[in-house]
Amino acid sequence: MDVTTSAKQAGALHRLGQYALFVQLTLRAVPSREWTVASVVDQAGIIASRCVAPVSLTMAPFGAVIGIQGMAILSMFSAERLLSNLLALFTVRELAPVIAAVLVAAQAGASFAAELGAMKIKEELDATTVMGVDPVAWHVVPRVLAMVGVVPLLTVIACGVGLLGGYGVAVGMEGQAHGVFVSHLVDNLTVYDLGAAMLKGAIYGFLIGTIACWKGCRVEGGAAGVGRAVNDTVVLCVMFILVANYLLSSLLFGATGAA
Repeated sequence: MDVTTSAKQAGALHRLGQYALFVQLTLRAVPSREWTVASVVDQAGIIASRCVAPVSLTMAPFGAVIGIQGMAILSMFSAERLLSNLLALFTVRELAPVIAAVLVAAQAGASFAAELGAMKIKEELDATTVMGVDPVAWHVVPRVLAMVGVVPLLTVIACGVGLLGGYGVAVGMEGQAHGVFVSHLVDNLTVYDLGAAMLKGAIYGFLIGTIACWKGCRVEGGAAGVGRAVNDTVVLCVMFILVANYLLSSLLFGATGAA
């Protein structure tokens, strides 16, 4: 039993080391400029077109649910006017970046893993090397840069839609005054909060892009291998996002949590 556990731990550390090496190769390929801005824009458009609707349609009910539960709790203390405070802090700081990133991982990240996996099976990545072009710079870097650029924008959209969902419950259903809601929202939502949310989005985008491309470029075993890569991509991305969210929240808001 101990031998099996040790072997699993060693395998996990080995895979983590492989991922770290892949990240290093990706970062080293960025200054090479073997990639093109047009390819980054193309990938960014693909990510945005696939993910804007899921992010918006998911965050609206999340914001509404926070509004419903928040009103129920705050009404116990006759503090319903503080609902927008709760929405501003929880939605912008925590929920919107995580939900946006998870949905991007499930949609665009899985797609990247499948695309590169199919190219790996068809030996297109090897053909790129034969032509004297770095496959990491040509195929991976544009996808990673697109993720880093688009996920923060999707995070902002998620923030806005989530706040609108909470606004609809507070003002439209519970009858809270528009001015009270907006006033508390403006007083508590700072540029720092929005900037921190976008920073989280950029970091999550980098994680999604590198994990998806790493799994896609390592596909083995034909179509079944592609399926495993897609599944592993989503699972690993969600795990890394949740762990990173805790670390980033502790770093960015730990000293200002009482403010």
